[in-house]
Amino acid sequence: MENHVTELIQAVEKADTSEGLLDAVKALCAVRHQAAIPTLIEVLKYNNPGAAVAAVDGLIEIGEIAVSPILEQVDGYNYGARAWATRALAGIGDPRALELLLDAALNDFSLSVRRAAAKGLGSIRWDKISGEDAQTAQEEVLNALIKVSHDPEWVVRYAAVVGLENFAVSTKGTFELDKIFERFQEMKGSETEQVICARIQLAESVLNFSS
Repeated sequence: MENHVTELIQAVEKADTSEGLLDAVKALCAVRHQAAIPTLIEVLKYNNPGAAVAAVDGLIEIGEIAVSPILEQVDGYNYGARAWATRALAGIGDPRALELLLDAALNDFSLSVRRAAAKGLGSIRWDKISGEDAQTAQEEVLNALIKVSHDPEWVVRYAAVVGLENFAVSTKGTFELDKIFERFQEMKGSETEQVICARIQLAESVLNFSS
């Protein structure tokens, strides 16, 4: 198995066309092997969105074991790679990424990073954090998402709505749901982007049904 993974890694490294790289990354992802993690993280830095999407999906499939390597190699200079890494961490939902996601959602200059982080904050796996720590972290996440819902970029505000909906679902509607509905009402009264208003209505219908 390890020899096969090594061959797949080498295929990624030797790929000389966009299509060849995409095919090689998909093949490497399919084995879901820990040894693939460094190569998949490296692919996030390439100027190849298709390969990056495949690498993100592969890292998410590999799961929690990929979190520490991703956190260690988040690129502070390449915002594209940082956005892809943030998407991978968001998809995994491991609480170890919480500090990075909070900082990225609130402070990153790149709207693609802020957007990915906002969505990711709604997908934290709270069962992996104990009682009081979970409550403190949930307060931080809710406050951050409400703040991000004021972002000047509409795509980030949209992501904040998605994040708020998923946050409410992930906490089973038990954590300050009224505050989320209150923010949705405020947004509907001031939001100029109709796509966001429509997304808020969808979130409200989901949360009203689930509550």
